[in-house]
Amino acid sequence: MKDRFLRALKKQPVDKTPIWLMRQAGRYLPEYRATREKAGNFLALCKTPELACEVTLQPLRRYDLDAAIIFSDILTIPDAMGLELSLVENVGPVFNNPIKNTHQIKQLDIVDPSDDLGYVAKAIKLVKKELNDTPLIGFAGSPWTLAAYMVEGGSSRDFAKVKKLSYNDPDSMHLLLQKLTVAVTSYLKMQIQAGADAVMLFDTWGGLLSQSDYVSLSLNYMEKILLSLEPLGIPTIVFTKGGGMWLEKISRIGSTGIGLDWMTDIKVAKQIIGHKVALQGNLDPTIMLTTKAIIEKEAKNILDSYGIGNGHIFNLGHGITPDVPPENVKYLVDFVHSYSQQLHAQSSI
Repeated sequence: MKDRFLRALKKQPVDKTPIWLMRQAGRYLPEYRATREKAGNFLALCKTPELACEVTLQPLRRYDLDAAIIFSDILTIPDAMGLELSLVENVGPVFNNPIKNTHQIKQLDIVDPSDDLGYVAKAIKLVKKELNDTPLIGFAGSPWTLAAYMVEGGSSRDFAKVKKLSYNDPDSMHLLLQKLTVAVTSYLKMQIQAGADAVMLFDTWGGLLSQSDYVSLSLNYMEKILLSLEPLGIPTIVFTKGGGMWLEKISRIGSTGIGLDWMTDIKVAKQIIGHKVALQGNLDPTIMLTTKAIIEKEAKNILDSYGIGNGHIFNLGHGITPDVPPENVKYLVDFVHSYSQQLHAQSSI
């Protein structure tokens, strides 16, 4: 069933619970590492459509995954805005030209995705030719998450600089978020036009905020993006890491599905919002470093917690880590499919 992922996202009946993994094309695969070495660096890999296509397809050659996700990075938009992204080994993303003042925010150009990020559209078109009807997911970072990286200059323990800006100069903060909302919306529309079957918003740092700030600085802007995408009729997923306490609010912004981190009880989430949206998740990524017996036990617990019924997409509660043994991924994918088949058989009785 090639459309298993899309059917589950729309809460339609499926024969098995679909599964894909955040960062499924990544450093845990030796073939990915070889392709990245060929590219020279991470950004060159992202910006070379043929190589981005190759690493997008690599996990699907190994595993019976129900969806592909285009290989790219959420920080391509700030890079295109002139912040000059570098990926530093053992450090992470670093901007050579981070935002330091209001003047920079006012001067920021809103990117034209077809010009500045056209390599992503080209990669999507190449992947679609190879997928044989397997759905392809496009994605972008949420405006708040992008802003957090842009103001901090990279990753951070507490993201104090961006939070300070939001308190000291809310007008500038919202101007930055407005510009990013326009950019993200255009970027996702370009991905959909290139062939993406669903799109996902990664709100990685939304969980850093208080409830009122989360609504004001993150949720409201994601809602604007979803509203703009609605006429295109493409399913959408929103994932806020650390957002489990705000599930009811998230469920009202118009996404088709909601991604859950591993700190969220999927049984409770289903009781609260499962009648409104599909749920995606939510195995702790660290479990993938353990034994097959533990992987089976924990995956079974999630599937049983969701229980009988449609609208569940199995995934990790965050991205897969580079040190995961590839054979553990195969075991998880095969187990989720085989075990969930019994649950879906019961739901059709």
